[in-house]
Amino acid sequence: MQSGRGKVKVWCLDFDLSAGRGIEPLMGWTSATDMRQELSLNFPSREEAVAYCERNGIDYRVREPKKRQVRIRPYADNFGPGTVRGPGTEPL
Repeated sequence: MQSGRGKVKVWCLDFDLSAGRGIEPLMGWTSATDMRQELSLNFPSREEAVAYCERNGIDYRVREPKKRQVRIRPYADNFGPGTVRGPGTEPL
């Protein structure tokens, strides 16, 4: 399985749910009155995101990106014993 690495150079500001959710009486759908939770703001740097929060009086928490562990494997390892499956791939 592969995970995409696109848009990893931006810092994202997501808002927490400040008001509780409720059940809409007619249809029974879940609803919320706070629409800020729908927003997601992107900034080119951490400093700009923090400055925006401080300038607008927004409480914030910075989550640093996880360190990515790279496993270097030769391409031939994909075709070693026991890795190829399907009809006609049984060991002789």
